[in-house]
Amino acid sequence: MASFTKSDKRTHYCGTLTKADIGERVTVLGWCQKQRDLGSLIFIDLRDRTGMVQLAFDSDTDKQIFDDAFTVRAEYVLSASGIVRSRGEGAVNPNMATGEIEIAVDAFKILATAQTPPFAIVENSDVKPELRLTHRYLDLRRPDLQGNIIARSKIVKIARDYYDDNGFIDIETPNLIKPTPEGARDYLVPSRVHPGKFYALPQSPQLYKQLLMYAGFDRYFQIARCYRDEDLRADRQPEFTQIDLEMSFSDEDDIIAMNEGFIKRLFDEFMGLPLETPFPRMTYAEAMDRYGSDKPDTRFEMELCDVSDVVADCGFGVFSGAVKNGGSVRCITVKGGASMSRKEIDALVDFVKTYGAKGLAWYKNAAGTVSSSFAKFLTEEETAALVSKMGAGEGDLILIVADKNTVVFDALGALRVHVAKKLGMIDKSKFNFLWVTEFPLLEYSEEDDRYYAKHHPFTMPFEEDIPLLDTDPGAVRARAYDIVLNGTELGGGSIRIHTTEMQNKMFASLGIGEAEAEEKFGFLLEAFKYGVPPHGGLAFGLDRLVTLLLGLEDIRDVIAFPKVQNASELLSKCPGLPDPKTLEELRISVNIDEE
Repeated sequence: MASFTKSDKRTHYCGTLTKADIGERVTVLGWCQKQRDLGSLIFIDLRDRTGMVQLAFDSDTDKQIFDDAFTVRAEYVLSASGIVRSRGEGAVNPNMATGEIEIAVDAFKILATAQTPPFAIVENSDVKPELRLTHRYLDLRRPDLQGNIIARSKIVKIARDYYDDNGFIDIETPNLIKPTPEGARDYLVPSRVHPGKFYALPQSPQLYKQLLMYAGFDRYFQIARCYRDEDLRADRQPEFTQIDLEMSFSDEDDIIAMNEGFIKRLFDEFMGLPLETPFPRMTYAEAMDRYGSDKPDTRFEMELCDVSDVVADCGFGVFSGAVKNGGSVRCITVKGGASMSRKEIDALVDFVKTYGAKGLAWYKNAAGTVSSSFAKFLTEEETAALVSKMGAGEGDLILIVADKNTVVFDALGALRVHVAKKLGMIDKSKFNFLWVTEFPLLEYSEEDDRYYAKHHPFTMPFEEDIPLLDTDPGAVRARAYDIVLNGTELGGGSIRIHTTEMQNKMFASLGIGEAEAEEKFGFLLEAFKYGVPPHGGLAFGLDRLVTLLLGLEDIRDVIAFPKVQNASELLSKCPGLPDPKTLEELRISVNIDEE
């Protein structure tokens, strides 16, 4: 191996060379993708983050350089200098961006050798994720994955430029904060200088960005790292990044318009696609009623239909009982779904059970042959009325869930998306944005017999709904809004409470007494005494945003060093056990089962 000297400094990145560089002397650096020994000729495909270029060694090459090239294997780190030349007719590689040229090498160094990697460094690898994540530094050499990370960087730059252009000030907020009393579990950090006390890693910069509005900065922005100790899914990680912002003297329309402007610029500059604004808006109540979801995918129809009135007095206890107990009976019509087999329908029954439904009733008309799971319990007139209300015809399948509304919405909302994917009903070329507004301020937990904040306890209710906090808290609407893209929540925010009286009333609705409020939020209530402007904000999930724009399925593919399902990192084997001396300094003892 040779040392790296000034003469080895790069003049060009591999993938940037073109026919315009023919005749020029260049120096390139990178990794060997492939070495091909043809006896009197040796070719090496050299790769860096911009792409690949072919290095050529032939009879005119210095013998020592030729011999060194002969020893090169995959992932060797190389320095090569030479003259760019045309490959000539018949030798062009149309699958490489630099396929019309090559470098006739006259100076060459092996800067580092490499063992054979545990998997090939190629695009769209089908290697098990566990192996790739264990060797993430190799995985990140893959061109497609590098492209994802570089794309993320470009998206962040567009965000910074846009919000800077619109008067937002980039301010960092603390990563060691006071533990929060509500919401997802905090990651806790023990304090050495305050024995027995803990910091929390922020689930969001919420209170600090509000305090920045109290401080008069007017518009705040941050690419914020956030942490939540919750179970992982394909679109969640224990640590994630938000495009976070707050605006003073603004209402919902101001904040929505500002952030539509960002999305519009992002699609123009990054995607090369024009977007029409304003985006559609839909209340939470309408979204649930039509789609069974507060983040509906509107790229296809198959909307929910409430048939409770048709079956309320029918002889089928599953239907009539659900209505009598305050629930509902709702359906979706799958156009062309009658072609699904009984086995496929049974699989749908199992699917809705994972969302709490006790079962799934169905009716289908296949080429005039009608079959149903409930026909014997309904009169012909009742069945006909149900089918008529659903607008179902020959070749269609009706799927029905009867239960309390939360279960009906969850089950059918998920089922419509599941069926649409299964039957190829979704136009993946579409980008359907939607604002969902007027969320419930509070949601009731039967398990805890109390209300919790739907978003967080600093969200302002609609002024006309404030009296309902004393009489019907579940009916109070929040001045909250989410932005949804193709069935995925991209971000959300709200108008914030800015008076002591309203904040205390909110705490009381959540069962937080004066003493507890003072202990946990005293600094916030103290700040209210000195003049708080009306304000609100929003945060985009950066990881989700990048994933959707790149058409990917898993946010791990846009994060450099992601965690896996159990919140561990396979590369560094974290989390790990601290040194006993560290625990002693922190005055912490660990009590775990040997298992």
